[in-house]
Amino acid sequence: MEAPAAAHNPAESRTAPATAPATAETVVDSPEQMRELGRRLARLLRAGDLVMLTGELGAGKTTLTRGLGEGLGVRGAVTSPTFVIARVHPSLGDGPPLVHVDAYRLGGGLDDMEDLDLDVSLPESVIVVEWGEGKVEELTDDRLHLLIHRAVGDTTDEVRHVTLTGVGERWATVDLSAVGTFA
Repeated sequence: MEAPAAAHNPAESRTAPATAPATAETVVDSPEQMRELGRRLARLLRAGDLVMLTGELGAGKTTLTRGLGEGLGVRGAVTSPTFVIARVHPSLGDGPPLVHVDAYRLGGGLDDMEDLDLDVSLPESVIVVEWGEGKVEELTDDRLHLLIHRAVGDTTDEVRHVTLTGVGERWATVDLSAVGTFA
């Protein structure tokens, strides 16, 4: 005798995520490898993408963003926007501009970032937000989150463990492992 079919609960369908997050991990051993990771990642990005970078001070968030800028072919040196909060790097070709935001000094969520008009820039740009966790997720259901972990304390260890997590439909079919590994 077969077991009875489970009853369909419409509330469960509404709260269940449409797709499970796509993930990949890699290890980088040097700032040059972090830049190369950014260049490789740029091949996966397109206008409308939101990339959130999380990691301790000195983890390599800006170094990775430099590589993204190189890979996207944007104008201007990509430097930390800590004191200006955001920098726009126009494309030198037919690709999207790069908007680089440092949310470290911003307090609350998206309301504190409203003056940056990220929601207006998002459709035609790649937006990279350092320290954006808990602040910019409401911009879009689709985002790429990179968690960069490094040893803390008195160390000269250059090793970084990077976890890439693609959230939403946009990232459901993207092979994040395509960014590769470094040996």
